[in-house]
Amino acid sequence: MSGRGAPRDGAPPGPAPSALNESPGDAGAWSPGQAEPRWIRRWDELDLFRAGRRPDRPPFTIVIPPPNITGNLHLGHALDNTLQDILVRWRRMRGDDVLWLPGIDHAGIATQMVVERDLAARGVSRHDLGREKFVEEVWRWKERNGPEILGTLKALGCSCDWSRTRFTLDEGLSRAVREVFVRLYDDGLIARRRALVNWCPSCRTALSDLEVDRREGDAGRLWEIAYPVEGTDQRLVVATTRPETMLGDTAVAVHPDDPRHEGLAGRMVRLPLMNRLIPVIEDPVLVDMTFGTGAVKVTPAHDFNDFAVGERHGLPAITVLTEDGKISAEGGPYAGLDRFEARKKIVEDLRAAGLLVSVKDHSVALAVCDRCGTVLEPRLSTQWFVAIASLAAPALEAVEQGTIEIVPPLWKKTYYEWMRHIHDWCISRQLWWGHRIPAWYCADGHITVAREAPAACGTCGKGGLRQDEDVLDTWFSSGLWPFSTLGWPEETPDLKRYYPTSVLVTGPDILFFWVARMIMMGLRFQGRAPFGHVYLHGLVRDEHGHKMSKTRGNVIRPEDAMKTYGTDALRFTLASGASPGPSVPVTPARLEGTRAFATKVWNAARFVRMQLQGAPADAQDPPAEAAVPEQWILSRLARTGLEVEAALQGFRFDLAASCLYQFLWYDFCDGYIEMSKVSLAEGGARAAAARRTLRTCLDTTLRLLHPFMPFLTEEIASTLPGARPSLAGADWPVPDEAAIDGHAESQADDLRALVARVRNLRAEAGLEPARRLPLTLASEDDAALALAVGARSLIMKLAHLKSLDVREGRGAGGPALRSVSGRYSLEIPTGALADPGGLRGRIERDLKKVSADLAARSRKLGSESFVSKAPPDVVEKERGIAAELAERRDRLTELLTGLQAP
Repeated sequence: MSGRGAPRDGAPPGPAPSALNESPGDAGAWSPGQAEPRWIRRWDELDLFRAGRRPDRPPFTIVIPPPNITGNLHLGHALDNTLQDILVRWRRMRGDDVLWLPGIDHAGIATQMVVERDLAARGVSRHDLGREKFVEEVWRWKERNGPEILGTLKALGCSCDWSRTRFTLDEGLSRAVREVFVRLYDDGLIARRRALVNWCPSCRTALSDLEVDRREGDAGRLWEIAYPVEGTDQRLVVATTRPETMLGDTAVAVHPDDPRHEGLAGRMVRLPLMNRLIPVIEDPVLVDMTFGTGAVKVTPAHDFNDFAVGERHGLPAITVLTEDGKISAEGGPYAGLDRFEARKKIVEDLRAAGLLVSVKDHSVALAVCDRCGTVLEPRLSTQWFVAIASLAAPALEAVEQGTIEIVPPLWKKTYYEWMRHIHDWCISRQLWWGHRIPAWYCADGHITVAREAPAACGTCGKGGLRQDEDVLDTWFSSGLWPFSTLGWPEETPDLKRYYPTSVLVTGPDILFFWVARMIMMGLRFQGRAPFGHVYLHGLVRDEHGHKMSKTRGNVIRPEDAMKTYGTDALRFTLASGASPGPSVPVTPARLEGTRAFATKVWNAARFVRMQLQGAPADAQDPPAEAAVPEQWILSRLARTGLEVEAALQGFRFDLAASCLYQFLWYDFCDGYIEMSKVSLAEGGARAAAARRTLRTCLDTTLRLLHPFMPFLTEEIASTLPGARPSLAGADWPVPDEAAIDGHAESQADDLRALVARVRNLRAEAGLEPARRLPLTLASEDDAALALAVGARSLIMKLAHLKSLDVREGRGAGGPALRSVSGRYSLEIPTGALADPGGLRGRIERDLKKVSADLAARSRKLGSESFVSKAPPDVVEKERGIAAELAERRDRLTELLTGLQAP
């Protein structure tokens, strides 16, 4: 694997410059707390992340899913931004003109709620301040919290082009919002109408269907109520889960084919408690004859199905709930009561009147506000809607035809299902914080929609216009993010260069909130999809698959993890857990393991640096013939480079991280570094070859690892001879495919397995690790013998041997510790042992104990009672232990047999 020469942009090799006169630590343990702030400042000094530095190269663009201005970032944000940063650092090192555009979302409902709570703690309400003063208060909140959010992203190592930071309420983005609204209105796709909407009595605003959290299976009640049929002694029994809404009933519906209600259609029933006559109607769409009594109360102003019935039959719609969830004046004697208090009172009054037939337990699906958790109410209200079908059709087609690729593809089915059953989008919100709807009203009620405030009504010419009080749904402005952030509606150079973006990285929970809407808006206003790929990562959970929450006590704050384990450990843990599944597990144990990995790499780099410093120049040594260790590690290095590249191309961050971990920990640190010590001790050409290989492996893997662990890799690279100013501006390694050597890898695997077998043999026999032993190595394979002879010094050093006898055949025979490793037979003669008799006795005792333990566990596993009643993971654990004991028994038996050989 090779690089492409000097760093780009004309930066010469040498120590990284710093106006702060700071220098990295080059001794002791890895100290992320000291290194991280220094590299954040150094990246700023070098201005490496600004887009447009490579106008001759293809663009690679990502727009950040803008975090809400409401508060601190959580682990989901850390995951999302880590994966984006891996992609942009990788593509920047590959030479692309990278734009990673950062920003923050104004988050209408969420931010207004947070600021209102803050005011309430000071004894002030937004109504005390008035709209203008309240909005000023929210802007002050934004100015306080915005820098903190961006600072956390920088601390995470995010390599955004900070000069292009955007906010969804910036004037430029607000202009884009008004432009889109006006165009959709002029095209007949936006209209204001009275309709039933999801209403939050706490937030006091309409919500779109996507902002509704549907909680299935909540315990509820089903009340059966008798409605007297006027002019008869008959009573029509209906069932409801919401007795308080009966105050607004305007009909009772039955099925035309139901013999139980024959002759009732067209008659009147008296609405209990309200003493109002309402008709009995027939509606086969609403009524299911097989459910309950087959009679259904109809409340058009408070139920979506009933609203449709009301429109079909021309029924009046009576609103009996106020904005804050109290009974309205239409509710007669219950006016002013909270809806749930009214429910209790109505049930009591129905019982007293003899009209409550029964009360049954009933599982209900509650619709609650996804922001505050308040139970929502369907409410008749005048709102602004987008007729979404004509926007959804091309967005559906873009994914179906592969213009946009959703990864993992399992989410396509979900996307298709939603887009094919999409409903009109309610875009108005009864809030003060957000984009004001660009519509103005004259005294006569005419509506004028315009990009800027009009001087006169567009219909009648009258002045004195007032703007609509509502603001737009936050997702309306967020849906324009890929192009509004680039200067649209102007045809800016940035828009021409960086739209469409390359990939969107986000969670599946906002696939419809945000992703689908960006696709719809991008296709409508740019004529092109806003991105080529959508990568949907899993949600961060604990080791049991539980969502992190304060109630469970399993929350890990990004700042705490970064401080405790180091930012790189957090990033690598998140990346390695980002498999295609629904969850990304993050636990203290995983973070601890990744911190150990960082320390392992740090210590390996210290070893390499020690070999390079003060060593003779490689050019002074005659070139050495390539030996198996060097051939092997360079082959593995090339394979690792290819595997990491392929994994990143396929958004398999977990596989890329695993490849790097396996290579660095097992191949480079535990394998080649140990092998290189033999060559370094020999000196001359062999030592020079080892130094070159150590340098090549470290330099290449630092660049491969940099997108995942930018701070650690920068700190290490800056201490090496001929250091670059920054790895962030270095070239991505190009794999040297010619170095891939399957034969060398097989030979190295044989040697490593052989050394491991000797070490295990020593441990199994209870021999001291420091004792140097003789070893007889036999094989009937000529190639295996040649390999062992050629690697004699390496085997002796790594296996800690006093002597090594390589012979053809089956070994020397006689009493010995014996084992097998691949094509080799191993023997350690008992004559070389200090106390062969004592060793035999110890092995016999161990064998007896292991056999007894195995027998006990076998009896346990043979018990049908245990296997059928114990948890599956417990049974599986017992089977694993039994298998290990059986293997241990066989090994001890083999050792004992060898010691007793004639």
